[in-house]
Formats: sequence, structure tokens, C-alpha cells
Amino acid sequence: MIYGMQLPIQSQSTLYTEPWEASAGSAELLDIARTADSSGFAYLASCDHVAIPRRLAPAMSTVWYDPVATLAHLAAVTERVRLLSHVAVVGLRHPLLTAKQYATLDHLSGGRLILGVGAGHVQEEFEVLGVDFDRRGAVLDETIDALRAALGADEYPEHHGKLFDFEGLGQRPRPAQERVPLWVGGSSPAAVRRAALKGDGWLPQGDPRDRLREQIGRIRRMREEAGVNGPFVIGAITEPLYVGEPGWDVGRRTISGTPEALAESLRAYGAMGVHQIQVRFRSRSLAELTDQMGEFGAEVAPLLVGGQKTTTCLTA
Repeated sequence: MIYGMQLPIQSQSTLYTEPWEASAGSAELLDIARTADSSGFAYLASCDHVAIPRRLAPAMSTVWYDPVATLAHLAAVTERVRLLSHVAVVGLRHPLLTAKQYATLDHLSGGRLILGVGAGHVQEEFEVLGVDFDRRGAVLDETIDALRAALGADEYPEHHGKLFDFEGLGQRPRPAQERVPLWVGGSSPAAVRRAALKGDGWLPQGDPRDRLREQIGRIRRMREEAGVNGPFVIGAITEPLYVGEPGWDVGRRTISGTPEALAESLRAYGAMGVHQIQVRFRSRSLAELTDQMGEFGAEVAPLLVGGQKTTTCLTA
């Protein structure tokens, strides 16, 4: 079981943002990325929103960095940590445009991209970009198929579908990976089915522990019934964490305590069949966050399943 994290600062929803993030920027993100790289984190993730309507801004804020620009910026100062879009709303863009951006990112980072995709939920974003919000699921289904072709080995990818039709158009550089891992986000029945049948992995959207086992069983059954084989990475977003005794109010949902206590709690995810956990740490400053990341990598991670930190299951 490996561990990654959603980057702070780059998205500032009131649901999870710490107060210190409001005044942070590039320098802090670089420190976090370097710490993740040296602390065994499997990936860093960045969100995707084009524009937030006023009706949602009080909760979501309007701070949403572009994931391609953000991950490319951090790729230049890291060596091993992988770069995940969690999630790219790829239905908002033509798949050749998405392929150009993410193939370049994979090429420049030496093959460290994981393309996480999702259907999206902000209607105004779709409307302003001329995309049918009500058909976003069908759009995503075909976009995934088109991206499989556009991110493959062929310099001149080919796809013929109901929404997108292209051939004879060359794109270089090609991705460094033979097959870019494509993880599907979301926990609705449609999203879970899409992940099971079209993805290389599943990124749940906040499923509590007591629901995860059922969702994982559903994915396995659908893949088996459809005859879908090959590696598949099942993820989970953990509760907020704090390594040690916080001495301040970290919230009732936060898991805190000794490395042994945290590892024992997190091993329950592995017992359900989870391959990667996305962690988030409570913090009052950049220094506290990077300290938490370092302590987790050094003290908690070796106590997870097998006691080893490996990224082999990320290769789909």
C-alpha cells in the first residue's frame, strides 16, 4: 500500500484549506514537492476547475491552479514522485488538446504522469465552454477512448467516434510511458462503472470506510463479468492525519497519535483491498506540514502493509 497527497495551496475550498494557505504560493509548493519526493510519497495531485461561479465561490473559492502548469512546475524540482491530475475534467476540452498538454508533461517529467479524469460538477463551466452539462458522462466515456489513442505510441493517433473524429494529425513529443495510467474519479454508480471498465484505477470521492468495501467488491465483480484484465489500482482518501499528539484542536475526524497507532488504523484500508491511500495532514504552517510529511514517511510508512514503500502498482 503506497501513499500520495493532494497538494495544498493549489485548491482552496473551505472544506479542507488551512488558514496559512491563503498567503502561500510557488515557494511553498516547491518546498512541499521536494519534501514529498524525499519522503517516499508516490504522487502529488492537483485539481482542475476553469472558473467558479459566484453562487459557489463562498464554499469553493476561486483559487484553483491549472493542473498541467502546476505539475510541470513541480516536475522540474523533483525526481521520482509521480504527478496526478485529481481530477482533470477532460470533457471540457478536445482530447487532442488534452493529449498535447499531458503528453508534454509526461515527456518532460520522464514518464511520471498519472492522468486522473472525472465528469465534473460545475454546470456554468460547461455552459461557458459550450459543452453539454447534461451529457457530460457520455462525453467523458468517449473522451477516455479518444485519449487512449491520443496518448498511445502512434505519432498520428486515430479515433472515430460520435463526438470526436481525428486521424492523420501528428503530435510530438509522445509520452515517455508506453501506457499512461488513467485513473477514473468519482463514487456515483456511473463513475464506479466507468472506472471498472475503462480505467487503470479508481479515485473515490470521499467514500467513508464503511462504504469502501462494498464499492471495491462492485468494481471487482464488474471487471470479472466484463472479462477486463490487467493491473488495477484502487485508491482511498483517508481521514485527516496528525503524527503525534497535536496539542491543538485538529478536529474530531482527524486520526492522531503515535506512528504505530496511525499505521494500525491505515492498514485497515489495505485489508479492504486498497492499493494507494491519499493522505492529508492538519497543519498551522508550511513548516508544520513538511514536518508532518517527513515524520509520516520516516515513521508511519514503514509500518504499513509489508513495511515497504513501492510504486510498482502504479504501472498500468
